[in-house]
Amino acid sequence: MPDIPATLLLEERAEQAMNAVTGLADPELGHVPFFSADLLAEPASLVHGDYDYGSSHGRLTDACVLARQMTGASWWRETEERYKATLLDLLAEDGLSYRRTHPRGHWAAHANLIDQRATLLALTTWYTDSGDERARRAADRLVAALRRIAVKERDAWYYPASEWTPRGWPSDNAVHLRLAPDPATFCGRLVMPLLRHHQATGSADALELCGWFTRLITERSGVFLPDGSFNPALAYRSGHFHTRLGTLDGIARYAVHTGDHALTAFVKNAFDWALTQATAFGWTPGDLADQRHEHETCSLVDLIGIGTTLARAGHTGYWTVVERFLRNHLAASQLTDTDWVRSAPDRSLDTPGWETHHRVGERVRGAFAGYGAPNDYVCDVALGRGHTSDVQACCVGSGVRGLFTGWNAVLTGDERLLRVNLLLNRGSGLVDVLSHLPHEGRVDLDVRADCRELRLRVPPWAGWAHLAVARRPAAGPPTTASGREPGLWAPDGYLRLERPRAGERITVTFPLAESTTDETAAGRVFRARWRGDDVVGIEPEGRSRPMYSPRTLEPKAPRRAHTLHVPDREWSW
Repeated sequence: MPDIPATLLLEERAEQAMNAVTGLADPELGHVPFFSADLLAEPASLVHGDYDYGSSHGRLTDACVLARQMTGASWWRETEERYKATLLDLLAEDGLSYRRTHPRGHWAAHANLIDQRATLLALTTWYTDSGDERARRAADRLVAALRRIAVKERDAWYYPASEWTPRGWPSDNAVHLRLAPDPATFCGRLVMPLLRHHQATGSADALELCGWFTRLITERSGVFLPDGSFNPALAYRSGHFHTRLGTLDGIARYAVHTGDHALTAFVKNAFDWALTQATAFGWTPGDLADQRHEHETCSLVDLIGIGTTLARAGHTGYWTVVERFLRNHLAASQLTDTDWVRSAPDRSLDTPGWETHHRVGERVRGAFAGYGAPNDYVCDVALGRGHTSDVQACCVGSGVRGLFTGWNAVLTGDERLLRVNLLLNRGSGLVDVLSHLPHEGRVDLDVRADCRELRLRVPPWAGWAHLAVARRPAAGPPTTASGREPGLWAPDGYLRLERPRAGERITVTFPLAESTTDETAAGRVFRARWRGDDVVGIEPEGRSRPMYSPRTLEPKAPRRAHTLHVPDREWSW
């Protein structure tokens, strides 16, 4: 087994997350997953909720498939199959996904629009992975239903309520008066899975819905203000970040798909504003009102998705944003240790089918923060809503999707022109990327197949004049080059490496910059210490489970025995 630098490995983080994806399943309720966890309670608890059905099943099924693509592992397959079976079982004859009533729940059986989004997401990922016609047929019926129930006017299509009932919309009056719930939550966030379904199957209905919902958001709704900011009105969920960013994620992809540069500019305007509300390491407020003190991993994953789409569309400066978010807050938001969580030793305190206290810490290890503070996995502040959920099933699923988005974007292109966009470890059929960051400014590229040209993004803080390239071919003498040589650079600002050949190792070295920034978040100022794009400490530290404790880095990256996974077939979202 080869050895690689013991630095951040996204595929490893995805497999760790699968412990929580499987641990949320409740055997007392047919493996329907728990939705939320309170890790400060003594003992800690896992509790069911109204998002347990289409929303959680969709998010977690999606995570199961993406993690297999990243890792090649499948030890969670039994849970994955249970999630898939229930995902299909929640679909009614009308094509929509319905929630189930629960004796302790406060909800009725209805088709919530939030659930349709997650269900379509999962069905399309499932079909993309395996070609399973059951998933395609179910997704086609769901898309047809979403089109059928939409209220259609000359210049707008929309949903007049957050849920469809077996008797139709709850009120005809809402249709007549053009009343609608938050358009981003229930229409805008559907664009991303609808577009991906169209790309996977050619569905005309899905593409048509993308167009109408995009028009609703950009021209009719007022969700986004002219300067790109989020409408803070209560009717728009007080500028809720996850729904706005999830909407922008879909519209960004739709803009690229249709070649609509004006629409890309609309997304960029709003994305740039959102970044002013986030920290450089990736913490975002939940909204612009009471949730502004707490961060959802879902929002961070949306930011990573938007940044990746814009960067691929030519706005390459966003790769630095994406890499910082992956290296820092997405990785830091993952619960890799649970020794501080006090779980019950048995099930004597449980309410079967509703709440458990047994092995909670062990079961949620690998989860991503549901509502987190800037430097604490737990958000427990006096302001806003105070302490709420530490783990949410949606954020567990989203966290894996964020890892996949980053992993998939490390390398783009083919043997004619291959780009290394993110300086993170990644295996592929063409080149393996081995990153020594943040210990040292070094990236090794092990070439596995002949390419015409390879380009490497060099971080803006790296001193280009001190950059060096050493090429050691499988046969022939080694060569070196300096960043001072103009011919070493491509017009897009990437480092140009011509005609790499199988068996060659290319080593790129550059100075690592260290800096300090003051980041405002949750009404406080946090001082972050950086080494390159990695945060190596933040003050003040958290109380319950600090995310960024001071790190002491060795001058050389430690090594580990590991073989990078290379998927049989590359596919993206």
